[in-house]
Amino acid sequence: MFKFGLVSPEIWGVRSLSRPKGCNDCHFYGRIRRGGEIMLKNKQVGFLGSGNMGEALVHGLLHGHLCRPEQIVCSDVRPDRLKAIREQYGVRTTSHNPEVVKQSDIIVLAVKPQIMKQVVEEVSKHLDLTKLIISIAAGVPLDAIESCARKELKLIRVMPNICVSVLEGVSGIAGGRHASKEDLMMAKTIFDSVGKSVIIEEYLLDAVTGLSGSGPAYIFLIIDALADAGVKVGLSRTDSLVLASQTVLGAAKMLIETGEHPGKLKDMVTSPGGTAIAGLHTLEQGGVRTTLINAVEVATERAKYLGEMMKNNLTNDR
Repeated sequence: MFKFGLVSPEIWGVRSLSRPKGCNDCHFYGRIRRGGEIMLKNKQVGFLGSGNMGEALVHGLLHGHLCRPEQIVCSDVRPDRLKAIREQYGVRTTSHNPEVVKQSDIIVLAVKPQIMKQVVEEVSKHLDLTKLIISIAAGVPLDAIESCARKELKLIRVMPNICVSVLEGVSGIAGGRHASKEDLMMAKTIFDSVGKSVIIEEYLLDAVTGLSGSGPAYIFLIIDALADAGVKVGLSRTDSLVLASQTVLGAAKMLIETGEHPGKLKDMVTSPGGTAIAGLHTLEQGGVRTTLINAVEVATERAKYLGEMMKNNLTNDR
């Protein structure tokens, strides 16, 4: 289990907004954030599944002062997991999925795709259009969930990435046909509590999977390669890893907070006849841009293929 730390009940309040300095939609974002906070204030939020992603969202909601522990109820098949979640965050827990659904206004489907059909069928009689259902199951289309439930539902599908575990994730959010703007606002507020999010059409979620869903693996590889390079030129392994990882973190933060085009920031680092331009020339010779573009494209196509397989598996027995 990720160790996020227990949130003290003394610190409840309205979380201040933080957006990039160069962002042109700060006021719009602020309205979205505040609107979502207001709508979540009295909502009961249930999690079907309390794995790493589910726990990260619980932590984000509490850490971001969006919910109080008594507003959250979690289920899981593992009693030890429920005990840990309950003791860590002070939320309610149960081993019965239908109880979560009956008690909740917003239900987060945080179960593995392979058991989605089983879980949805188990709780379907308690689901209706009064409840907002958010699925984070990779590769499971919204129409497949409705097919399992055998009824129309108010659904939102989200593709977060692993970095939600350190509250720096990024998520793609897609609304179903019955999801309103207010529903999307609430979903965005929830997932912004563990990083940032974008609202897109569902057909683009495979691209999100290929880029940001798989992206941390690409960055880990790049950091590992940079650290190896540091060792090759004489630095210790420990120092190289610190230098490489902080360089990636700082560059990303600088890009986000300035709002500048990455090409402009790149030009700020490169001086005529200097070290950076020499290194960039070598990267271009190695085809780093093409390789990264191809990686995202291949991962996107793989996500589409796996999604079709998952949809067929969920709907074949209907």
